[in-house]
Amino acid sequence: MGSTCVVGLQWGDEAKGKIVDLLCDQHEVVVRYQGGANAGHTVVHEGTTYKLSLIPTGILRAGVECVIGNGVVIHPPSLLSEIQRLSSQGVDFHGRLLISDRAHVILPYHMSEERLSEESASAADHIGTTRRGIGPCYRDKVGRVHGVRVADLFHPEEFRERLARIIDFKNRLLQSMLPDFEALDPKLVTEEYLGHAESLRPYVRDTTTWLQKAIAGKKRLLFEGAQGSLLDIDHGSYPYVTSSNSSAAGVGPGSGVPTRFVDRWIGVVKAYTTRVGGGPFPTEQENETGERIRRVGREYGTVTGRPRRCGWFDAVAVRYSAGVSGSTELAVMLLDVLSGIEELNVAVAYELDGRRVESLPASLTDLARCRPIYETVQGWTEDITSVREWADLPAAARDYVTFIARQVGVPASIVSVGPDRRQTIQIPAGIRPSA
Repeated sequence: MGSTCVVGLQWGDEAKGKIVDLLCDQHEVVVRYQGGANAGHTVVHEGTTYKLSLIPTGILRAGVECVIGNGVVIHPPSLLSEIQRLSSQGVDFHGRLLISDRAHVILPYHMSEERLSEESASAADHIGTTRRGIGPCYRDKVGRVHGVRVADLFHPEEFRERLARIIDFKNRLLQSMLPDFEALDPKLVTEEYLGHAESLRPYVRDTTTWLQKAIAGKKRLLFEGAQGSLLDIDHGSYPYVTSSNSSAAGVGPGSGVPTRFVDRWIGVVKAYTTRVGGGPFPTEQENETGERIRRVGREYGTVTGRPRRCGWFDAVAVRYSAGVSGSTELAVMLLDVLSGIEELNVAVAYELDGRRVESLPASLTDLARCRPIYETVQGWTEDITSVREWADLPAAARDYVTFIARQVGVPASIVSVGPDRRQTIQIPAGIRPSA
């Protein structure tokens, strides 16, 4: 077995962390390659719940090395807080966490810039970010003038001079746009971040070279996507997206590892669809069905606690994202949430201006006008949370997974029927539902 990528194929929150956790037995290294502390993974094991934002899920498995790659943006106080919280739960970090010296750093003014963007947007343009400074940090990264990388924190004199110039610019910008903005003191910010740098020093290294050596040494890498492919800055429902390549397209640039070294591409989907924040959602159910899915599935954000919008499975959107991410197999999560619903709808196409559309439109205007064309699959009434074998699932549940796989055009290899590691069904290769 070679290396693997696990990536969400919807608008995030697909329970990718559980799949990464399960696959850690087969890999030596887990790599987070994009995003920031706006993403959240929850893993439940033996009654204990672990919540992770920046740290790869592999940290929960002894002996697995974890890498935060160059494509991630890091808020040092949040990262240090997460390390402390997980350590208090008994997680061992000694010699197991590596942080890229090329990763960009989120600074206090980034949160204010995001607040400015959100508060100045009209209702129609409101994206609904987590206000953790992710987008402005990526903006500074690609803008090149104001970007700060982890490596910069270990050159104190140069960092002091450069940050003073940046903060002078940011203060003038934000004071002119936000009446209640209090100017940042560059000396205080500098000393705070130099202190964070010392706390992070044991973990920081050139992870690009380290990963290339790991590949040469035949180590098996597991790339952990955050958020979902439909939030990808290039391939998602722009502009209601994140600021990085959250699809599998981000693996190479976000880690320095060429994708030719990845053999297995697992696309993770919920058995239904959710999204947080603004943007079109063709299969959204703003009714009793949507509320039932939210209640039973506990659909509230890991990081923000915000209620998620809920709806039927959208095969059109997943078909598109599976192609973008090169998915070779599907993991269908939270199937148990649908137990007890008499009939299940799946969007197999859209209707747009009287035309049948079978791919995701690029135009947000067009996507907002799309109406789902549903096919109905019979539901099941049985509680499936204790099922551990594919053959033991109700026939209707197997038919539903098979229908999803056929519509997406990718075989289903894993089914999840609950949050615990043990509530997972591995479908034998010879009988995996596919197109």
